Amino acid sequence: MPEARLTLRLDKWLVFARVAKTRGTAAALVEAGHVRVNGQRVQRPAHPVGPGDTLTLPQGARIRLLRILFCGTRRGPAAEAAALYLDLDAPPPETPVPQSPQGPEHAS
Repeated sequence: MPEARLTLRLDKWLVFARVAKTRGTAAALVEAGHVRVNGQRVQRPAHPVGPGDTLTLPQGARIRLLRILFCGTRRGPAAEAAALYLDLDAPPPETPVPQSPQGPEHAS
C-alpha cells in the first residue's frame, strides 16, 4: 500500500511559516483568491498542502513563490519557520544610485 502523504491545512501552514500572523488573516488571504497551490487558485482555507507543493501568493509589492519542504507543528521562531519552505523567488534587482557624470565634488 502506498504511504500516506503528510498534509496540513493551508491556513495553518501559512501561520506556521510566518507568511501570515494569524489564521484569520491567512484564511482571508486564501478566501480572497490570492493563493495558488501548484498553479491552481485555491479559495478554501482548509485545502490540504504538504511537502512538494508550490505556493504562489502576494506579499507586499512582490509575488512570493514557495515550495513546501515540511508541514511544521507550531508557529516557532523565524529560523524554524524559514526551514519549512524553499523560497523560489529571485532576489529583487538592486536599483543603482544615480551619480553625477562629473562626480560628487562638482555637484551644484
